[in-house]
Amino acid sequence: MNRKTRVIVVDDSALVRSLLSEIINRQTDMECIGTANDPLIAREMIREMNPDVITLDVEMPRMDGIDFLGRLMRLRPMPVLMISTLTERGAEVTMKALELGAVDFVAKPRVGVANGLNDLATEIVDKIRVAAVARVHRTLAAANSGGAAQAGGQSARAGQPAPAAPAAMLGRLSTEKIIAIGASTGGTEAIREVLTHLPADCPAIVITQHMPPGFTTSFAARLNSLCQIKVKEAENGERILPGHAYIAPGGKHFSINRSGANYVAVVDDAPPVNRHKPSVEVLFRSVATCAGRNAVGVMLTGMGADGAVAMREMKLAGSYNYVQDEASCIVFGMPREAIAHGAADEVLPLTQIAAAMLARLRSGNAHHRI
Repeated sequence: MNRKTRVIVVDDSALVRSLLSEIINRQTDMECIGTANDPLIAREMIREMNPDVITLDVEMPRMDGIDFLGRLMRLRPMPVLMISTLTERGAEVTMKALELGAVDFVAKPRVGVANGLNDLATEIVDKIRVAAVARVHRTLAAANSGGAAQAGGQSARAGQPAPAAPAAMLGRLSTEKIIAIGASTGGTEAIREVLTHLPADCPAIVITQHMPPGFTTSFAARLNSLCQIKVKEAENGERILPGHAYIAPGGKHFSINRSGANYVAVVDDAPPVNRHKPSVEVLFRSVATCAGRNAVGVMLTGMGADGAVAMREMKLAGSYNYVQDEASCIVFGMPREAIAHGAADEVLPLTQIAAAMLARLRSGNAHHRI
């Protein structure tokens, strides 16, 4: 028989520890091998028990979860699933946790924790399974996290490759072009890597990152503070402009439409697609229909197959598509499925995607096959 995934639960609430342990132990493929009410106890348990995954609360006594995560990912990188409170502060801290190397997060309710966690049981165990197979990297943010609690955005850039050249050096890129990006697990940092290397005059960018309501506002704000382009949540009916990136609001679908010569955002509350809302499939299908040969597609790290079929439709409509390679992915599921569906024109390491895309756009050959 396959070995069970071994999980340690770290949370200062005895109720939460008990509930998470029970949820985990109900699964045939995983077991909770220990619980800790603060990070200092957890540190010793991790050394002694060598778990496959830990779940980690943010706010705890003696050392908060972000400080602990930064030290853990610097010294002993391993899969971490954050348990975050659904508040504005919780969303900001969660973005910092993902920057430091957490694989994913679950947003726990502020009230009714017992019922809330049980309602989230399927999501929790699914994300533990993903974390157990994730390719965890020692992140730059964690390496620089002597004071990991700092949530400042600029520190994430220390030691990064130089940002994109100023717009004047690149020449105007076509306003008819549009870049569509899809991602899931590990995608917040992968998207950051791509966007921070794009110039202020790049074509419009539309993005679907699997994320629940309440977190995309902080995600967009953080990216906006780091990028030369403007980054925001998409709003229904707004014009899609060059030099801007638009992120699907958590819990809503995002697609594009045409209004004369312009692209327009469509944000709606339709049912989930491929179990996701927002869904990459919805965005990519609209891009295939509305943009065709003027589109560039990018599929980044994530679990599952969402967007693979529609990315193939984009390619058939004339788009040129980039897919992140396995070695640089946290989870290779969505890129693997895009490749399997014949949707990829190039498969590249994450750090090469922005440069390759810009070179192709500048050449004016974004719609011509190599």
